[in-house]
Amino acid sequence: MTNSSVSNASADTAISTAPENLPCKKEDEYTVADRPHAPDDRQSHRATLANWDEPEHATWGFRHVREIIPTARIARSERPSPLPRRETAEQLPGVEELMGIGNTDALLVLHHGSVVHEEYARGMRPDDTHILMSVSKSIVGTLAGVLVQQGALAPEDDVITYIPEFAGTSFEGASVRDLLDMRAGTRYIEGGPETPAWSAQFGWAPGTPPEPDAITYLARFDNMQEHGGPFAYRSILTDVLGLVLERAGGAPLASLLGNELWGPMGAESDADLMVDRNGFAIAMAGICPTLRDFGRFGHLMLDGSAPDGRQVVPVSWIEDTLRGGPDSAAVFGRDQYEQYFPVPPGGHYRNQWWVPAGGHVVVGLGAHGQQLYVDREAGVVIAMLSTWPKPPAIRPSRIPIFAAFRAIADHLSTSVPRL
Repeated sequence: MTNSSVSNASADTAISTAPENLPCKKEDEYTVADRPHAPDDRQSHRATLANWDEPEHATWGFRHVREIIPTARIARSERPSPLPRRETAEQLPGVEELMGIGNTDALLVLHHGSVVHEEYARGMRPDDTHILMSVSKSIVGTLAGVLVQQGALAPEDDVITYIPEFAGTSFEGASVRDLLDMRAGTRYIEGGPETPAWSAQFGWAPGTPPEPDAITYLARFDNMQEHGGPFAYRSILTDVLGLVLERAGGAPLASLLGNELWGPMGAESDADLMVDRNGFAIAMAGICPTLRDFGRFGHLMLDGSAPDGRQVVPVSWIEDTLRGGPDSAAVFGRDQYEQYFPVPPGGHYRNQWWVPAGGHVVVGLGAHGQQLYVDREAGVVIAMLSTWPKPPAIRPSRIPIFAAFRAIADHLSTSVPRL
């Protein structure tokens, strides 16, 4: 099997080829080794709302969110964009490291819209969806750029222009830009004491919701800093941003994502968006796509177009994301986030994307090893799905992961010509 073909590894070992002594079957143009699913797949009845993201159940839970938590459908395209496959003569550098780093479920590498590596492990298959956790934020931020181009949204507008119910709350005086760049003043400690209440409110875990609805819950927070102050990563800001986009776009967030991104980019499969019991979208972490559609989305950040050339995202929004605001780098606070985002000084956070210094790479990061790396200069998209365990378990360092991403991009930009 060439390096551009699909491989499927066992629960413990990622491999790049289908061994000849294993039965294989064709799925469309793809060959998948017919290996058994991971152990959690055979014990799916044990996964519940109380334990679906715990290490012993997350392998199954992350791929079957719709069976545990309410979701809304993000509709696929009526005209899927092709992902042509390009054979490479040698194994890409960095791939073995990424597949072996721990609980990697799938990896896709695109070069100028062509698949140069696609690999599935631990029982995952091409038609499985997988929760993205906080890479969802980057998708929501990209949708904002589409609505800005349409004139439905203005980053300079106050949040209460779209959500008047927040008048007199911590969000009064905050702009949409403050939400996009995580610079609103609202007090929330990521992973802190408020987490159980948030989980119960939004149906992430069992428990009595502290408030009757999400808007009432979000209205109860106070401020910890001035709006427009230093960058401080707080996931609830993306939940508020999702509601702003619904109000601006005049439709539920899942419908907007389907109509403005998934459909135009040529997604081949429906995705899911987690919602609470009242239908409030969990924008900060709840998007669940297939690997290939995850890669198609990443391709949008190269030049705004789908792999087949359909223009979807304004290039001006991508350039703004890469460039950042006048003080984005100065307020970033790199040392505080170095373990999560291990890059040299000079990076920033913009439009719900992590942006290393240099002006040509954007990164989406999920807490359990879900990662999207887009290098515009190299024309490379790397989509990685993983099921890292929850803290306090020891999880892989992102330092070798980022080194592997760079090695792949450097190799393809210098060794593999563009078709």
